[in-house]
Amino acid sequence: MSVRTPEIPASARLGGAGSILLAASLWGTTGTVRALAPEGASPVSVGAARIVVGGLLLVLLASLVGRGAELRRLLSSRRARLLLAVGVICVAVYQTAFFAGVARTGVATGTVVTIGSAPAFAGLLSWLTGGDPLSRRWLAATAGAVLGCAALIGGGQEAGVEPLGVALALLSGLGYAVYATIASHLIVGGGGDQAVVAALFGGAGLLLLPVLLLGSSGWMLTGSGLLVAGYLGGVTTAVGYVLYARGLRGTPVAVATTLGLAEPAVAALLGLAVLGEDLGGVALVGLAGIGCSLLLLVLPERR
Repeated sequence: MSVRTPEIPASARLGGAGSILLAASLWGTTGTVRALAPEGASPVSVGAARIVVGGLLLVLLASLVGRGAELRRLLSSRRARLLLAVGVICVAVYQTAFFAGVARTGVATGTVVTIGSAPAFAGLLSWLTGGDPLSRRWLAATAGAVLGCAALIGGGQEAGVEPLGVALALLSGLGYAVYATIASHLIVGGGGDQAVVAALFGGAGLLLLPVLLLGSSGWMLTGSGLLVAGYLGGVTTAVGYVLYARGLRGTPVAVATTLGLAEPAVAALLGLAVLGEDLGGVALVGLAGIGCSLLLLVLPERR
């Protein structure tokens, strides 16, 4: 499965990177909004609600804007159905494995391992599948952004390491990388942006529906619970992943996963501004490191 993006103008590549950065910025609001959820809303339940609501909205959106034919055409291909099945499982896995990993090894370690491993896995998958070559610029930017994330999230915190928790966080990072690789392959291969994400997240929503129904989902029946679930599903998932899919048309998947590291930077800034959280000196250095690394990746190279 080769995932090689076609040659496109620099302006289009910049636009694709902008769409992915905007998507990552929306994802970065997830933690702040989740903190405003009613009592009794467990992280796993909130995560499942996000995918279930988002998947339903993506399927409805694809139908309303005339992408139903694209979705049916996508599902008519046996190879595409196989890739979609793997992608659906990976979307569900990276959500649930992340929360399970964080519960075992802590927020700081679990988050750093997940978001730090995803670009590495995506780069490895790109190399294994004969996709876009990995440049020294990508390697430098990815290393800088991952180190920045580690400093940002772990700054001022004592990191705990629990082997099973770390393994689950790595599984989450791998699941995200495989999902992104499959989505990129289907989109670059001619599948419609919205049709691809509707199929992937609609299927993942069905997989996670039992998790939501059998868990502590009563919080969704409150006013604030409905707002939280609606925002997480509608904005961070439906809008966010439509933007991400659009960006994948002109952005190599390894670069896209690295650009996604803007998410923790946005989350940290919102935590500071909205929740009154403190950022220590190490965290601020990490924030600056992420910003510089993403600029290195986005700005065009001098010729």
